[in-house]
Amino acid sequence: MLNLKKTTLLAAAVTMALGSTGATAQTARDYIYIVGSSTVFPFATAVAEQFGKATKFKTPKIESTGSGGGIKLFCDGIGVQHPDVVNSSRRIKQSEVDTCAKNGVTDIVEVKIGFDGIVLASSKKSPPMKLSLKDIYLALAKDVPDPKGGSRLVPNPYLTWKDVNPGLPDKKIEVLGPPPTSGTRDAFVELAMEGGCKKVPYTHDLEKADPKAFKAACFTVREDGAFIEAGENDNLIVQKLEANPNAYGIFGYSYLEQNMDRLEGEFVEGVVPEFETISSGKYPLSRMLYIYVKKTHADVIPGIREYLTEFTSDKASGPEGYLADKGLIPLPEKDRKQVRDDAKALKTLALQ
Repeated sequence: MLNLKKTTLLAAAVTMALGSTGATAQTARDYIYIVGSSTVFPFATAVAEQFGKATKFKTPKIESTGSGGGIKLFCDGIGVQHPDVVNSSRRIKQSEVDTCAKNGVTDIVEVKIGFDGIVLASSKKSPPMKLSLKDIYLALAKDVPDPKGGSRLVPNPYLTWKDVNPGLPDKKIEVLGPPPTSGTRDAFVELAMEGGCKKVPYTHDLEKADPKAFKAACFTVREDGAFIEAGENDNLIVQKLEANPNAYGIFGYSYLEQNMDRLEGEFVEGVVPEFETISSGKYPLSRMLYIYVKKTHADVIPGIREYLTEFTSDKASGPEGYLADKGLIPLPEKDRKQVRDDAKALKTLALQ
């Protein structure tokens, strides 16, 4: 009786949220609506398909919008016109949590689903490169320390990889990557660009002397054609790399895993991106993947709890699970159990 009363109250809250749009209770969705990360998209799609086959619930609708774009949609409000779940290849920011709260999205459930690695990959027709974080920063930053010396930044003058490092190939810097709305872009900038920036004496010293200048120098990607925004469709980057053996692409490890017959990942700091190196943390561009759920929607939209149960199950995200076959690196067993317990309890997020 209490559960029925709770569900009725929650349904009423969602219906009230819809009132301003002219919607009615009859328009309530009978399927889960998911947006977000292109990296998490293939994992979420696999879970959704299995969920649709194995349960009485409809297969969720999933849109690949990028992490940033998805979180914005997620935070727009409560009600069936808004997504129930957002996939993210980075952790939600406090500023985004604050925006959610302003729009009535106050109870957010965070679910860690596993690890991924960001790869710099190329066609198998191209000889492999061994890159340092410093190489990546100098190749892709908008402004870099003046190679002629002196304490100043200049527009990036490097045209070839050999310009960056005499030990690298003498070929044009041409990198296809995700747009600023992508969690992959955020994580790449933080892990690779900032990591390399700290290895250059002048920019390293900026971190304490002028944090604002440090961030501008380390986080801003060049816009002169060496870096090409290729949208949120990572499969499109894969196709372009096949067509152009001189180009390199930035995307999640799962896309490399699915295209091993056509692509290869470049070494970063002497480590190749592989299942074992990512799960152990040896690969320097490893990251956590997440899904976020509106607790308010969980008892109104059919199947949300059951979807979380499927996603966090060992048959999905365990070492032998079907998501491992698609490139997801599973959490350690102890962490997986904690994630399952928290997801079952719909434990809400607390960021400060």
